[in-house]
Amino acid sequence: MAGAVSRYGVDRETLAELLAGHPAYRVGQVWDGLHRRLLDPLAVTDLPLALRHRLHEQLPAALAPAGEAVTDGGATVKWLWRLHDGAQVETVLMHYGERTTVCVSSQAGCAMACGFCATGQAGFERNLAVGEIVEQVVRAARRARPHRLTNVVFMGMGEPLANYDRVWPALRRLHDDLGLSARHLTVSTIGVVPGIRRLAAEELPVNLAVSLHAANDADRDRLVPLNRRYPLERLMAACAHYVETTHRRLSFEWALIDAVNDRPGDAVELASLARPLRAHVNLIPLNPTPGYATPGTPADGVRAFCRRLRSLGVNATVRHNRGKGIDAACGQLRASLSGAGADAAHPARTVNLSPTRMASTRTSPAPTTPPGHTTERTSSPCTTAP
Repeated sequence: MAGAVSRYGVDRETLAELLAGHPAYRVGQVWDGLHRRLLDPLAVTDLPLALRHRLHEQLPAALAPAGEAVTDGGATVKWLWRLHDGAQVETVLMHYGERTTVCVSSQAGCAMACGFCATGQAGFERNLAVGEIVEQVVRAARRARPHRLTNVVFMGMGEPLANYDRVWPALRRLHDDLGLSARHLTVSTIGVVPGIRRLAAEELPVNLAVSLHAANDADRDRLVPLNRRYPLERLMAACAHYVETTHRRLSFEWALIDAVNDRPGDAVELASLARPLRAHVNLIPLNPTPGYATPGTPADGVRAFCRRLRSLGVNATVRHNRGKGIDAACGQLRASLSGAGADAAHPARTVNLSPTRMASTRTSPAPTTPPGHTTERTSSPCTTAP
């Protein structure tokens, strides 16, 4: 976070410098209070009161609430956060039975320019810092109580692999210090080939989801402009390398758009890419956005596309979407509350709504390679209405 220091933006070495003159064990107490106990510095009561106040002032929160949308009973919560420089990002918390997942942003805005995405329509502002990413997870974990936060997916605003040098340290922090299993950390990408290859070389076996949306270069060039730089041949080679190197299951994300990528031929093309990689396909009925007029595939078309994929030997499921009513697609809450901020002139806005459609999560079917892989999505059989 250029020009600002936040409580989750410091490492242990920097924290030790801030605590110079105090007993060495104070570093561990503060670090544990922030990361394991998820406390504000003022609430770390095993520290002297004066030190608590000093840390609270010197290590401020990175996220200020600017808006919030909540489903009935708090099953799904979406936050709009304002950062120190006025940039805004979104975070979504989702409860499903014994599983609780947070979807985090890695950038303010996005430079990938996918026309059907609200974040892509808004353009790119900047990369998020490590502390801004980690704090999203901490805030969600606090709100989740008494549930335990089980999964983190980097599927919010931005392209995670375009901010690799901050996303990877954030993943390490989530694993090493917040105690989340690597199998429950998922990184999504629109197809940043160098980033996929870097991820394959890391020692922490996080999950990879590739937002594909089209299975031929002509269509994908139109839907995903980055495809012109990394066409499908290069992307599939990187995916194959990832699978061969990590022995992890790969998943493809496919936003179903009416009469654009939901035709029988599209299913055949997608199957030809998914089968050799044993990739799981998550089908996502497109959430409407103001800047993209084409609607998502109707429910019967979604089921038909899923059934066709399965008949072609592809493991495919349909994601339940809940959230039209709470601006759930990435970037929509920011757009709807544009100009709102968490200050006296623009207090944080909270909206309580009944469950409708929302990006949500579920563990994918068990993999053929150990250990058990999870891709965070809520899915249904093809015969179940999305």
